[in-house]
Parts: sequence; structure tokens; C-alpha cells
Amino acid sequence: MPLEGMPLIRPSTTDHPLYETVVEACRSVYDPEIPVNIYDLGLVYTIEINSDGDVDLIMTLTAPGCPVAGEMPGWLADAVEPLQGVRTVNVELTWEPPWGMEMMSDEARLELGFM
Repeated sequence: MPLEGMPLIRPSTTDHPLYETVVEACRSVYDPEIPVNIYDLGLVYTIEINSDGDVDLIMTLTAPGCPVAGEMPGWLADAVEPLQGVRTVNVELTWEPPWGMEMMSDEARLELGFM
């Protein structure tokens, strides 16, 4: 049960110099069933980067039965790990809050014909 007033999705460290680079790396990973990258689909909930270059990513999938559920966190880690300045990458899979179409970016909705 989340604490009262606590956001369901932990905020990202958007002010970290590596943040935009990590976002771009996330955009290079695609769900094989959907022609949109996982970042614009809204599957990457949190990008946390500390001052040592340790990156913690919290992601979800469109559905628990997703055929690549076991592989996608690894794909995301593989995309972020080689980046200059990144020391370690940890990808955590969560089902809270459940993913919904409202989490997609406008670009993703447009690409999939929802706009």
C-alpha cells in the first residue's frame, strides 16, 4: 500500500547531466510487438542516476504475459550500460502502477493511430 501522498511512480533525476543521454538510450529499445520505443510507450517509469554514474531504471511492460518479459530489462540495461559516464545499471521490473495507454507520449499515440 503506497504511503499517503507518495507518488506511484518515483520521480526521475531529470537534472542529472546524463539524463537526456539515458533517455535517448531507452528510446533505442523497442517492444517487438509494437513499432514504438519503450520510452515513448511509457514503459520506463523512473530513471534515477546518482553522482557516481549508477543508473537505476524502473520499468513495466504492457502486460504481465508479455512474451519478452524476461528479456526486455536486459535489453534496456544493454542499451544504457555502454554510455559514457555510466558506471552500473540496474533495471527493476514493476507492475505498480499498471501500464495504461494514457502513459504513452503523444508521438507514440500518433504512430499507433490513437490520435
